[in-house]
Amino acid sequence: MSSTDQIVQVYQLRIWIRKISPQIWRRLLMRSDSTIAELHDTLQIAFGWTDEHLHQFLIRGKPYGIGRSGWMSFDDNPHQVQLRDFHFRWKETWVYEYDLTDWWQHEIRLEQVLPLDPAKRYPLCVAGKRRGPLEACGGPRAFMELQDEYPLWKVLPQFAQLLLDHRDDLDDYQDELRRLAYWVVREDFDRRAVNHRLAEYSAGQTREKGSSDAYPSTGTH
Repeated sequence: MSSTDQIVQVYQLRIWIRKISPQIWRRLLMRSDSTIAELHDTLQIAFGWTDEHLHQFLIRGKPYGIGRSGWMSFDDNPHQVQLRDFHFRWKETWVYEYDLTDWWQHEIRLEQVLPLDPAKRYPLCVAGKRRGPLEACGGPRAFMELQDEYPLWKVLPQFAQLLLDHRDDLDDYQDELRRLAYWVVREDFDRRAVNHRLAEYSAGQTREKGSSDAYPSTGTH
C-alpha cells in the first residue's frame, strides 16, 4: 500500500467505546498522512490508556497494528501505512481493539474531511465525554457492573473516610485511593490535559521525522 494523494487533509474522527453506557467518546482531528502507529498512540492518549496490552485495528476485515515480538505480528509496517492510503468514505467506520483480554472495542467513524490549518498542531482533541475506563478492570460488562456498584453518592463518603482514617499513612492505600478517585471524577473529561499530552507527542514525532524506522521483527499469534 502506498500513498498517492499529495494533498494533506484533516480527518475528523469520532471514536466511542462499544457496550458502555453512558457513552465514553472522543472527537479527534488527524492529518490524513498520519500513520496507523500514530493513530494508535493518539487513541492511547485520548482515552487515558497505558499501552501495556496488545491492540489491533480491523479495517475492512484486515488487521493492522504495532506487533510485539512473541505475541502478534501484522503484514504491514504500521509506521508506513497512512490513513489516506485507505481512501475512507464519508461516515465509514472501522474498529480499534485494545487489551485483547478485556476486549475494549473502539468504533471509529470518519465524520468530515477538512482542509489542513497550518496554524494548528495535529492530532487534536476537539470534544469528548467521560474519562476512559479503568485499565484491566475486566472489560465492558465488568465495567458496567462496577459503575452500578460505585455510584457517586456512595463513593464520596468512602473516599473522604479513607482520607480521614489514613491521613498519616496514605502511601499504603494508593491503589484503593486511585480506584475510588476514578469513580469520583469519571464524568470530568479534561480535554485541555489531553491536548497538552498530544502536543508533547506531536513535538516528539516531529523531531523523529527523517529517522529511519526499521520494521521490528515480531512473532506470531
